[in-house]
Amino acid sequence: MNEKYLLLNGRKFYYDEIAAYSFRNSIPLDGYESKTLEFCRNWLTGVQEFPIMTSGSTGVPKTISLTRKQMEASARRTIKLLRLEKGDCAFVCLNTEYIAGMMMLVRAFKADLNIIIVDPVSNPLSLVSREEQLDFASFVPLQLQTILQEMPEALPQLNRMKGILVGGAPISATLQREIQQIKPPVCLTYGMTETASHIAIRRLNGSEATDYYQVLDDIEIGIDKRGCLTIKGDVTNNELLVTNDIVELLTPSRFRWIGRADNTINTGGVKVQIESVELAITEALADTEIAPRFFVAAQPDELLGDKIVLIMEGKPLGEAAEKKLFSRLHTRLKKYEVPKEIIYSPTFSGTATGKISRQITLRKLGLHTD
Repeated sequence: MNEKYLLLNGRKFYYDEIAAYSFRNSIPLDGYESKTLEFCRNWLTGVQEFPIMTSGSTGVPKTISLTRKQMEASARRTIKLLRLEKGDCAFVCLNTEYIAGMMMLVRAFKADLNIIIVDPVSNPLSLVSREEQLDFASFVPLQLQTILQEMPEALPQLNRMKGILVGGAPISATLQREIQQIKPPVCLTYGMTETASHIAIRRLNGSEATDYYQVLDDIEIGIDKRGCLTIKGDVTNNELLVTNDIVELLTPSRFRWIGRADNTINTGGVKVQIESVELAITEALADTEIAPRFFVAAQPDELLGDKIVLIMEGKPLGEAAEKKLFSRLHTRLKKYEVPKEIIYSPTFSGTATGKISRQITLRKLGLHTD
């Protein structure tokens, strides 16, 4: 066991010393490194149950427990999907205190992969050599977009990988186009903490790209009376998990994601799905050089009850650019779906997993959050 080690921020940690935690007093560690190695120790010593915090992107974060069996079942599917083999290298750049980063470690341990872990920064490839052979990585969209836009010299490194997972937030039209440069499969994931990471993937690049999610092997899906996805399989302990995600069920193993059931705005008595409006905004911005982060929210209105507003990060676009944007939106949306105004935020607040925290951002702007 002595010869096996992982790299954490450029330093070697051998599996036997991780299991014994024998380095704890001799090597200075920051909080993130300590928590990462603590999970590794628990996994290597056979711990059977793991408390995990949900991301909090759609509500108040909470702690749930997943069993080792659930996490191993999830890991096996990804290993099979990407044909990962012993000796391949997993690049771990997502927060390992949450399910996406944690499962990168589990997959690596399960498949006996080499492991390189870095801090979850916006451009994680800036922390490793361009010559490093990385076979498998998972990014949030912001990370992949930053890499492609700010570090074009990293493209050959991405192209040497067996596969890349992307998740945690929607993919912009700009990123969708840039992903086409990448040769290996880039897959958008669907899943949650309660399912031990993803249970379905959507190919984003190449001739096999789709506009729907393909469910992984032996996972059962359905819809409830609201049209929301239900999931059952070994990753849920074979219990039926009812989600809050409205989907279009295409086949017993394929679905299109529409949006969250709690992301419906009742404006003037008409129900509008937030995700549909956000998609139209993404399309309206796709042919421009403007690529700010944004989201849609509801704000109280005396006449409509709730009005739709666009929250955009960064400096104001300017009168001409705003007028052009609204003109494009009117060709893509019905009158009542078009945002009534744009509200600008210098910076968005984020979660520890790299997602936009809509509620905190709205509170910082002094806006209504319910």
